[in-house]
Amino acid sequence: MERKIIRREKEREYEGKHNSLEDADQGKNCKSTLMTLNVGGYLYITQKQTLTKYPDTFLEGIVNGKILCPFDADGHYFIDRDGLLFRHVLNFLRNGELLLPEGFRENQLLAQEAEFFQLKGLAEEVKSRWEKEQLTPRETTFLEITDNHDRSQGLRIFCNAPDFISKIKSRIVLVSKSRLDGFPEEFSVSSNIIQFKYFIKSENGTRLVLKEDNTFVCTLETLKFEAIMMALKCGFRLLTSLDCSKGSIVHSDALHFIK
Repeated sequence: MERKIIRREKEREYEGKHNSLEDADQGKNCKSTLMTLNVGGYLYITQKQTLTKYPDTFLEGIVNGKILCPFDADGHYFIDRDGLLFRHVLNFLRNGELLLPEGFRENQLLAQEAEFFQLKGLAEEVKSRWEKEQLTPRETTFLEITDNHDRSQGLRIFCNAPDFISKIKSRIVLVSKSRLDGFPEEFSVSSNIIQFKYFIKSENGTRLVLKEDNTFVCTLETLKFEAIMMALKCGFRLLTSLDCSKGSIVHSDALHFIK
């Protein structure tokens, strides 16, 4: 009876060691299949099989030791390229096709990255995408910001692109002292226009947008400044400005942008 108990204990001990070794090997194998790349200061962790998906490329050469690559201070492979654009290169390797966010405008830069990493398939898709964009007629987008300095009119923002108006609404809610969950509907005339009719003059002359129940308060200059910055960020260019005599574009009576 004692021999059977001892034998069972030895078998359990052996099984425990065997399973531990298997788990350690699996963990080791998992780590060995991962690579961390420092691309222009951005760290990317991916599998070796992703980087070696296409033969005779720059990344495949690094993984298989065909190309010597420097290391950063932490021991990661360092590639002196555009770190932000590399996400699109890596996604191409993962998906086998080019998938870019809406409004992507850096085709030429991405084409250069494709050429550097020696990814012919990516280069061809970027070229095809660029050619299609060139053939597609673009509708001109207009933006007008007018300040009538009148209580009944206030500040008016017009744009023939509803998505831009939506962005302005979201931004204004963030920078204002609004206690509302959304944008005050009273100020929106339509999907293409934002009109601020409620405002007062403070003691120092700065006009404040003020809703009648005091749930939305913001300086009119701030609203105009945010609209201008959003326009420039979205690729609009200033076409004309009226009455810039006060030395600042924010104080102009009318601003016209085009994209």
